Amino acid sequence: MKYEPPEFKKAAFTCPHCDVYSSFWWKEAKEEVRLQGGGRGFQDNDLHIATCTHCHGRLVWFVNEYNSYMLWPIGMANAPLPHEDMPEDVKADYVEARNICTLSPRGAAALLRLAIQKLCKHLGESGQNINDDIRALVKKGLPVQIQQALDVVRVTGNNAVHPGELLVDDNPEIVSALFGLVNLIIDNRIAEPKRIAALYQALPEGALRGIEKRDG
Repeated sequence: MKYEPPEFKKAAFTCPHCDVYSSFWWKEAKEEVRLQGGGRGFQDNDLHIATCTHCHGRLVWFVNEYNSYMLWPIGMANAPLPHEDMPEDVKADYVEARNICTLSPRGAAALLRLAIQKLCKHLGESGQNINDDIRALVKKGLPVQIQQALDVVRVTGNNAVHPGELLVDDNPEIVSALFGLVNLIIDNRIAEPKRIAALYQALPEGALRGIEKRDG
């Protein structure tokens, strides 16, 4: 399912706790105040709480007359969880990028570029030069959509460290999209071949022998 980032007062989006597209129950935090005459009461303040109906995880938002932003969970407002088939060393950089993506879009973009460089090594390349690795993968038949996704992460990550025409801090939605591209690459190059291999191995033994004889 497509990732839908959290938005203030939105009825449903992808929960940053469980990564499930879910509806949310919103309420305003109440602040205890002293009333005239010595009594005590409650009034609304600038904090709002959204509760996921799937996992019951809570999101805390700060709201004023000018803006609204999520205070909790920190840094995870616009990033899906890593793909379940993501290699562990790649996942470490991905998760670190996810933890800081709201606080530092430039840092997140640079970490995702590093994750892609490590991923190229898992795909059979050297992992030394990401541009050379992508070129080699293209020669081996890499689909053009995946090549473009790799290059988007590569160029954006480069510009985050060596500022060019793309201003990452001014376009945090670009960094949000990078996480989806990394998961897309993992699904195409690792998860999909694994699914196909499992289906192939489940064929009857006689059919497998016939295929081997045909292709031998």
